[in-house]
Amino acid sequence: MTAHPSYPLFDPTDPVFRAHEGGKLGVHATQPLRDRADLALLYTPGVADVSRAIAADPSLAARYTAKRNTVAVITDGTAVLGLGDIGPLAALPVMEGKAVLFKHFAGVDAVPVCMETGTVDELVDAIVRIAPSYGGINLEDISAPRCFEIERRLQERLDIPVFHDDQHGTAIVVLAGLINAAKVVGRSLESLKVVVSGAGAAGVAVTKLLARAGVADIVVCDSRGIISPARPDLVEHKHRLAATTNPRGLSGSLADALVGADVFVGVSGGQVPEADIARMAPDSIIFALANPDPEVRPDVARKYAAVVATGRSDFPNQINNVLAFPGIFRGALDSGAPQITEAMKLAAARAIADLVEEPTADEIVPSVFAEGVAEAVAQSVL
Repeated sequence: MTAHPSYPLFDPTDPVFRAHEGGKLGVHATQPLRDRADLALLYTPGVADVSRAIAADPSLAARYTAKRNTVAVITDGTAVLGLGDIGPLAALPVMEGKAVLFKHFAGVDAVPVCMETGTVDELVDAIVRIAPSYGGINLEDISAPRCFEIERRLQERLDIPVFHDDQHGTAIVVLAGLINAAKVVGRSLESLKVVVSGAGAAGVAVTKLLARAGVADIVVCDSRGIISPARPDLVEHKHRLAATTNPRGLSGSLADALVGADVFVGVSGGQVPEADIARMAPDSIIFALANPDPEVRPDVARKYAAVVATGRSDFPNQINNVLAFPGIFRGALDSGAPQITEAMKLAAARAIADLVEEPTADEIVPSVFAEGVAEAVAQSVL
């Protein structure tokens, strides 16, 4: 775990700390325990009958246990928010918060599971061993590129949905926003030249989903510039990006990629100079999603872009994963789906976009508190 000596001092009088005191989760019973008769039904001896039935027919667990409505929110604390590798214990408040969102927006019971980091093999084996208790696995805040392999192996070994929200939740909401932003500027997705800044978990997933939705011209940049086959320094997942993106064969820096670009999607942090943004095409679209500091300040972005989105709640067009993941899991759990497919992700993005009947420059996605979001997403993936 990396130390962070520059973090602010702990202040127990701060409203943030007071809101978290004692944790944000508890356990509640769904059946009353009033007397000895209830005890005999809910625990011994009655529970033995249910256990015997499930041993004979494991599918009954979905009906007679909480498994059918319970998701594990799993992290090793290696890539938490914008804080980096802060370890599993410091990640626990974030996982608790995620569980609160699952319950509030979709009625899904979620359990934080914070693990000591290890090799990919160790983490996959550990998650597989605890999986029988859960109807789905939500991976969270696991560093790239390990997260790609962990998710892939779990999907191969488990018969329940496995979803890395940092990848796919982000990608779904970005696509939803871009569908409506394109309507605002009178363009089709297929005609857009898109630059994605960031080749980590979110950047890879955004790129893949936009391509599946029909975006043909995507250029991905990392901290060293445009990803292309000419680069000798690419790791495995960036080699795959190089083979499937950058159709015009560009090379150079992010500034070079932005010349004439229609869309900027920032999922990497850092700051993009105003001069680089000024080189984008007229009526451009800027999604500066780093939190808490967007790659492009909204006041600067609005000088050049027709539509601006961030990851923050205090500006219009918040691209927030909570629009996607509660409904995705609600639909997957209700349908008994063994996995969350690419078709389900595309359907979820379109469902979110459709909730904004008349998109405008300041409203391309619904509010996270808009009624019916999780329900619409759940219905789209059934």
